[in-house]
Amino acid sequence: MTMFQLKRVLVHAVLIFGLAASIFPFYWMIVMATNTTGDIFKYPPKLYFGTHLLENTRHVFDAIDFWGSFANTLVVAVASTVLVLFFDSMAAFAFAKYEFPGKKLLFIILLATFAVPAQLSTVPQFVIMAHLGWVGSFKALIIPSAANAFGIFWMRQYAESAIHDDLLDAGRIDGAGFFRLYLTVGLPVLRPGLAFLGIFTFVNVWNDYLWPLVVMINPNKVTLQVALSQLNLLYNTDYSMIMAGTVIATIPLIAVFLFGARQFIRDLAAGAVKS
Repeated sequence: MTMFQLKRVLVHAVLIFGLAASIFPFYWMIVMATNTTGDIFKYPPKLYFGTHLLENTRHVFDAIDFWGSFANTLVVAVASTVLVLFFDSMAAFAFAKYEFPGKKLLFIILLATFAVPAQLSTVPQFVIMAHLGWVGSFKALIIPSAANAFGIFWMRQYAESAIHDDLLDAGRIDGAGFFRLYLTVGLPVLRPGLAFLGIFTFVNVWNDYLWPLVVMINPNKVTLQVALSQLNLLYNTDYSMIMAGTVIATIPLIAVFLFGARQFIRDLAAGAVKS
């Protein structure tokens, strides 16, 4: 075996090990969802699927309003993702390709917000929602997450290198203004970055627990993560039931990731061929 072949084998071995390490938590979650809580605590642990998935799933549906919480979370996640993609990409387009007073200062302030933990804004954000009368409504979950600093930063970095000034100049010659350039020139070029940002935002909103727990005082409008936490009883926790609910709650995330990743790779490949 030559040195080159040995390096290839080592690289593939490392990649396979990393893939196995990434997949194993999902595999173990499904194993726990198909067994009983007693089987989970056996030693050595059972590493194969059981026959209790339907039973555990039925217990989840009996314990909480799973599908109602699922629908609430889907509405919030989709609405927040759409708003983030629109506002963050438009702000990033302006930061990357336009000059305006205070541009550098605003961008520095934007970057400074990365240093502030999200938990510190919980109390003032709740006070604002209370003054607006939004506590307990979906607006309290959707509007505060309609834009974020990471999305603007990410899209600005992507737009600077992806959108050529010649395209914008050609559009200006044709009489296009800011919004027309953004819609006809910016968005088509930014699609790979938007695909990544969409995945990132949807997953974060879907998995958010603290803010929905604080602001959603209406029990009929709780999100899925808050509803699943109600399965965790104080003295007698059925971990297999919790894992069954978690497995179902993870399916939309996997679907969004597969769709978004495919879009991301396809657009990158198309851009590479065009360039």
